[in-house]
Amino acid sequence: MPITGTTTRAVNGLTARWAGMSPGGTVFSAAGVWPLLALLADGAQGAAREELAAAVGLPAGESAAAARELLHALADVRGLDSALGLWTARTVEPREEWAAGLPADAHGVLSGDPDADQRELDTWAVKRTGGLIERMPVEVRRDTQLVLASALALRTTWLRPFEARPVRPSAGPWQGRTLRGLHRRGVRLDRVGVAAVRSGRVTEAKVCGDDGVDVHLLLGDEHMTPGEVLEAGVAVLDGGCPVVKGALLPYGPVGPGLRVEERPCAGPQQPALELTTVAFEVRAHHDLLRLHGLFGLTAARDAGQGHFPGISASPLAVGAARQSALGRFDALGFDAAAVTAVAAAPGGAPPTPRYTSTVVTAAFDRPFGFLAVHRETRLVLTAGWVAEPW
Repeated sequence: MPITGTTTRAVNGLTARWAGMSPGGTVFSAAGVWPLLALLADGAQGAAREELAAAVGLPAGESAAAARELLHALADVRGLDSALGLWTARTVEPREEWAAGLPADAHGVLSGDPDADQRELDTWAVKRTGGLIERMPVEVRRDTQLVLASALALRTTWLRPFEARPVRPSAGPWQGRTLRGLHRRGVRLDRVGVAAVRSGRVTEAKVCGDDGVDVHLLLGDEHMTPGEVLEAGVAVLDGGCPVVKGALLPYGPVGPGLRVEERPCAGPQQPALELTTVAFEVRAHHDLLRLHGLFGLTAARDAGQGHFPGISASPLAVGAARQSALGRFDALGFDAAAVTAVAAAPGGAPPTPRYTSTVVTAAFDRPFGFLAVHRETRLVLTAGWVAEPW
């Protein structure tokens, strides 16, 4: 089942809004949160239903079908492991029509022993992410009635690996430090480009994986915030912001960290792209209820009444919602993982003058953003900001 453009735009829209509220070094997956919110919207009523539908970006009546579409499609992405889990207390019986669209093996039972239940859910998180995430992000308590969770684990290998080479930036926040630099040279000038948005310019470099997933590196003008840079990257994906590709750029400094120059060479050479970046590993833990407005969970937090009669006859309110995420970029490839859970409680050669060649150089040697993108659908699987290199 393919991911439709409507669903992709809805998920990427949540990515952009979340990015706009990200102050610095972070990693997150709206693709991990979105299907949970969509399933909750389908079973909600009143203000909770309206808020969740607004966060999802679809009418509540269409959200469950879209969530199932996304979950089925993610299962078919090479290099990506995805899973959905539902655990309920023995006293909570999910409505058959709501649970019918969940995977057959998704439903488990909470024993009522918080320690034992926590171990079971932690084991699920470890297994579903290949050990990249070690714990379920929510804590199981004695009064926990329901836990709805998603897991994503992405591993992609570069079509062409980088050469590990130390980098010592001469300017910017990393100036004077010796970093784990990554360098490679190629002839595909279209893998880099510059986008102009209202807040400034953003250089985008695409690093292609061997399984249909690419990582887009994003470097903005120095005055731009992480949120502005990441939002620009999502706008480029969705076609809302044109990009001038490397082959069409003029000579000179043409974008953040990006330069086009004519170099002497010993013989005829094709134009080349030289990309320099740094290895990084970013981990983050997000309390989604701190951004309850963004995720449509404001009304659903109220434990004074039940908000999800379409999920169960038992009155339920959202007691916790969290995500743990990781992004790791090195010479050989990219790894990413995210577990999201919602818990409900009651409630070069020497130069010669004879020949010249055009060389585009892109250097990501100060804080920058990244998007891991499914190439075919342009769905953002993971997004983040590298404030500190590995």
